[in-house]
Amino acid sequence: MSKEIYQEPLVSRYTSRGMQELFSERTRIQTWRRCWIALAEAQNELGLSEIVSREMINELRENADNIDFEMAASKEKEIRHDVMAHVYTYGQKCPKAEGIIHLGATSQYVVCNTDLILQKKGLELIKNGLVNVIANLADFANKHKGLATLGYTHYQPAQPTTVGKRTTLYIQDLLLDLDYIENLEKQIKARGAKGTVGTQATFLELFNGNHEKVKQLDSLVAVKLGFDESFPVTGQTYSRKLDMKTAETLAGIGASAHKFAVDLRLLSNLKVQEEPFAKMQVGSSAMAYKRNPMRSERMTGLARKLMGLPANFSATYANQWFERTLDDSAIRRMDIPQAFLLTDAILKLYINVSSDMVVFPKQIERHLLQELPFMATEKILMAGVEKGNSRQELHEVIKIHSLAAGKVVKEEGKENDLLQRLANDPKIPFTTEELEDMVGDSQQFTGRAENQTEEYLTAFVQPRLQPYKDILGKVDAELSV
Repeated sequence: MSKEIYQEPLVSRYTSRGMQELFSERTRIQTWRRCWIALAEAQNELGLSEIVSREMINELRENADNIDFEMAASKEKEIRHDVMAHVYTYGQKCPKAEGIIHLGATSQYVVCNTDLILQKKGLELIKNGLVNVIANLADFANKHKGLATLGYTHYQPAQPTTVGKRTTLYIQDLLLDLDYIENLEKQIKARGAKGTVGTQATFLELFNGNHEKVKQLDSLVAVKLGFDESFPVTGQTYSRKLDMKTAETLAGIGASAHKFAVDLRLLSNLKVQEEPFAKMQVGSSAMAYKRNPMRSERMTGLARKLMGLPANFSATYANQWFERTLDDSAIRRMDIPQAFLLTDAILKLYINVSSDMVVFPKQIERHLLQELPFMATEKILMAGVEKGNSRQELHEVIKIHSLAAGKVVKEEGKENDLLQRLANDPKIPFTTEELEDMVGDSQQFTGRAENQTEEYLTAFVQPRLQPYKDILGKVDAELSV
């Protein structure tokens, strides 16, 4: 790797080999050639065998991977057209077939069909990563389904929940993302063989005005390229609306990961839950004691980039003048691979973090004990009323002592002494022991959190993961740095 020129960090630091190879120049040109072969085969099979012979097709197949990138680059510099440069280069390796390569097609025949093929494969890789994250989180949620922890609203202490129940919230978001991917996959079709502006005029001429043959050509090419069907209508390109929806779907995964990563960073600050920390990992160059949540921070940063991409795709779609304008070309070369590579990098981190998160029950308990006396005041109030006391009078007494106890905690840094204050007040009809019994186990304040976790994992998560059971645990989440 050259150290003299800029290197894309998504490739050099963050992403999987599989996604890097998918959007490589070699895979792109190999797929272009696959498109040219499919077109030639379909033309031969539909009656143009005198023009497109099996010998020509065999030659194309034999040289499909014989790509001279230097020759193509030199030719493109000369003619300023990347597709025609590769038509020329392919033809140099296939002298018998040279004259029929790209027959009747426009550049977007190979560009669009290739983009759709790569995106279809890319979504499969993304889906594999996504279900592995969900599986990891499901295991974690099940393990900690009953572990009471302080809940937060506005990042202020609220009622207790459980560690497992909180994790189901992240899972539910990811299952929505999985739904969106599966729905998006149904929308992806081949561009097929549509001609220069989508009218199939050149193919109609090639087949001497036979409309049925042209329709069959479109369908047959789609099948040969791995699709069930092609888009019924296109301009010069397939609608960039699909790119927009793809970007939105991937950005949705980024948003889900961002939410989780920020929460984990906040929990890390509270010292109640952390991402894995490698044995030799350095948290800070200056502060040797630090355990910075660097993986979660990286997830947040990558997700921020990903969440910003849909605006580019929306603008590109909205600016497709009539049948097509070329200002989509340069930006799509960058944005489509980046959207997939960013999502891949984020999921790789998410799998890594969720596979071995650390929980600190004693620290969780400490936070709970600081807040439980406040949360038990309603229970104390109700019990006092049952003993014949006035609710309003008890409420005022409890409020005064609660504010005083809170002041001691905040201003003096002391422990919460609310129960002792209440026990010492003659207007409160309970001893310290009785008040402590009312506070009791923090579990009593978590409602149905444990049950909800069990029910959700059983009824919703496990059935959704079942179709993917063969790929669970088989996605590489080893980080480069």
